[in-house]
Amino acid sequence: MDTRKYKWLLLLSVAAVTISVLLFFATRAACGNIPASVPVITDTVPPPVRDYASFYVVTREVKVKDYFKFMDTLVRRLDSEVSFDLNEYILLRTNPRLLDSLMGTDYYLRKARGEFVYNQKQLAVLHKGDTIFIPGDSLAARVKRRMDATWLDINIPEFRLRIVEGSDTLHTLPVRVGQNRQRFLETIGRDEILRTKTGTGKIIRVNKYPVWTNPVDGEEYKDTERDDGLRTKMPQIPWLEPEINGARYGQMIHPTTNPETLNKAYSNGCIGASEADSWLIYAMAPIGTRVVIRYDRMKITAQGDTVWLRHVYDKKKMKKE
Repeated sequence: MDTRKYKWLLLLSVAAVTISVLLFFATRAACGNIPASVPVITDTVPPPVRDYASFYVVTREVKVKDYFKFMDTLVRRLDSEVSFDLNEYILLRTNPRLLDSLMGTDYYLRKARGEFVYNQKQLAVLHKGDTIFIPGDSLAARVKRRMDATWLDINIPEFRLRIVEGSDTLHTLPVRVGQNRQRFLETIGRDEILRTKTGTGKIIRVNKYPVWTNPVDGEEYKDTERDDGLRTKMPQIPWLEPEINGARYGQMIHPTTNPETLNKAYSNGCIGASEADSWLIYAMAPIGTRVVIRYDRMKITAQGDTVWLRHVYDKKKMKKE
């Protein structure tokens, strides 16, 4: 064979392999199983491919009910391959499509697409062939710094939970808070003021397999009536427990299956968010995340105007049972 022809063939072969590799990574980075209605989490846009040390190709379908076991196994398997302490939160922040897929299991997002979901635990969040990227040392260090700077800010009369990084607000989410009443709760065996308590603290526990219980009568919820009047199984979405002012009040941060109750004083003291937002809060607030719960009625609008929010907890109007 002519030497020049051989060199040209060799160069073309190398170019073809290079293009194939680049297309593979670009396709994997763009792939996902995300409903069209679910936005990409813009503060966790994937870094360039060069920031990743390796990747893992999913070999089977992973449903919500199996997600945590799958991730725990994956982290144990991959942790020995990196020089830093790998965990699920780092993977969620460096694989935003995975978080989008979890958020996409929200009953009402599916409903808006014409899909009725009776049991969300059976929804797939990963499919065979999906790729999970493993960050390199530099990217992992940047992600860890961002995680350490992230905290939750909850303002009761505004009915808002903010995910903040340093002084920058990443997300502002509608929530519901405790009612302005006092009533007997079977789960603790005494009368309790249901107002959400203020103070500072941190997340001390994450319940990945919560049992939904009515604190008033102690009965476990097996299913739930949605805002559209249909009944479904209870979802499996983590609950976060903050310690506030050094005390555990049992006022969890968790999803509500009835988003019509958001922007209201409706709960028994807990802070409720939508299902999609609860996945986001979980991903951004691991154990140790700082939490501030405040009661600030003064609000500065985007236009710079000062407005006063109405009282949520007027002691004179508190109901007693």
